[in-house]
Amino acid sequence: MKTLIVHAHPEPKSLNSSLKDLAVSTLEGAGHEVRVSDLYAMNWKAVVDAADYGPHASNPLEVARDSGRAFDAGTLTPDVRAEQEKLLWADMIILQFPLWWYTMPAILKGWVDRVFTYRFAYGVGEHSDTKYGERYGEGALAGKRALLSVTVGGPEAPYAARGINGPIEDLLFPIHHGILYYPGIEVLPPFLVYGANRMTGEEYTDAAKAWEQRLLTLDSTAPIAFRRQNFGDYEIPSLQLKPGLEPAGRTGFGLHVRG
Repeated sequence: MKTLIVHAHPEPKSLNSSLKDLAVSTLEGAGHEVRVSDLYAMNWKAVVDAADYGPHASNPLEVARDSGRAFDAGTLTPDVRAEQEKLLWADMIILQFPLWWYTMPAILKGWVDRVFTYRFAYGVGEHSDTKYGERYGEGALAGKRALLSVTVGGPEAPYAARGINGPIEDLLFPIHHGILYYPGIEVLPPFLVYGANRMTGEEYTDAAKAWEQRLLTLDSTAPIAFRRQNFGDYEIPSLQLKPGLEPAGRTGFGLHVRG
């Protein structure tokens, strides 16, 4: 298995960096190939601008169209092309990051904004009365798998179903479903470390053992059962879930998970 780890934490001695290093050693020890994009160490440029698209940047800038034109012409900046090549190389993608303000750090969102360009990660496939592009289970990155490894500063209870912070599944849904599944990547249930701000040495040992176990079972872990867009569950072109398919008592984001 070929794994790309995209790491987003500014401190090399952080818990996130330790989990990233453990993932590298565990996967390589099991015979897998691993590449790492350490965004802070790379001084990753986190903002999209006209410089990303060179001669294909329009005035005014149209990010989707211009990024697609630059992608098709092979003129995206070298840093973006390198990350796209890593994604195409990888079978498994691990995003390692702390939960900051209920989402990923800005530098990681900037990696997505710049790397997941039009014509590369979206805007592909047939658009017709029966099919609305290749996305949500199809697309250029179909056949790959992804896993979020997330550290959470607070305890688990506030992120449970009745917790004041909201269910962790809901907080991660925009990443799981909207960033990863949209271009066709199958998404595994996340690996979560709660209480990261007050972790003891014993708690880290337990977390490290659990992380090693997850890493060694990536191939056998079932992905989240998100519904595929073009396979009968949704009306086309409204993209509304068909009546009668909602599981009993389920609303919101949960409607888009089968079973």
